[in-house]
Amino acid sequence: MSMPFYVSPEQLMKDRADFARKGIARGRSVACMRYADGILFVSENPSHALHKVSEIYDRIAFAAVGRYNEFENLRIAGVRLADMRGYSYDRRDVTGRGLANAYAQTLGSIFSSGGEKPYEVEIFVAEVGDRPEEDQIFRLTFDGQVADETDFAVMGGAAEEVTGYLNDRHRPELPIDEAIKLAVQALGHSAAGDREISFQQLEVAVLDRTRTQARKFRRVPETLLADILAQPVADS
Repeated sequence: MSMPFYVSPEQLMKDRADFARKGIARGRSVACMRYADGILFVSENPSHALHKVSEIYDRIAFAAVGRYNEFENLRIAGVRLADMRGYSYDRRDVTGRGLANAYAQTLGSIFSSGGEKPYEVEIFVAEVGDRPEEDQIFRLTFDGQVADETDFAVMGGAAEEVTGYLNDRHRPELPIDEAIKLAVQALGHSAAGDREISFQQLEVAVLDRTRTQARKFRRVPETLLADILAQPVADS
């Protein structure tokens, strides 16, 4: 009788983490940042049908990188949870923090389970407040860890290089046009040289606190995006 092959728990977790990281790194980056009137999401995404950034509830948005089918399942589950909680209690009881905690439990359970592969995803859950200091951005990794981001965050692809570019340039009081241009420049930045990303290759959305209706999420259409990117860059 042959002996079963033994792998230490530490090595098993390391292998699962490496597997998930490699899958996430193959995707293209998503940048999430605060601007003067809310929270901005910018992603390099040539598809007009498969969205990386979506609305979850009135003031809450979701963004993801990695395997589309996996983060789409998470998005749908988040929408259902938010709808059920808002219907059963009150719409104000649906919070970004509550959704982030639910996602963390799900991702953590999947990662630690030996019965299925870990999800190859990272996600943002963002909630816009009535005032800038009430804005919240949560970043969740494949193993269920949650980070409360302050002004901006980047995940997927060349996240470190994009983050380094934003570190010296981002200001939370930027108007929307300047914030979009900065995010696009950051996504095109790399050690090998900067590249220009056309508006057709971008997916841009905002949580806009100035909207009068309860739903604060809106997508930036290509026509407006083209006009914004065509404007000259202001001197810093």
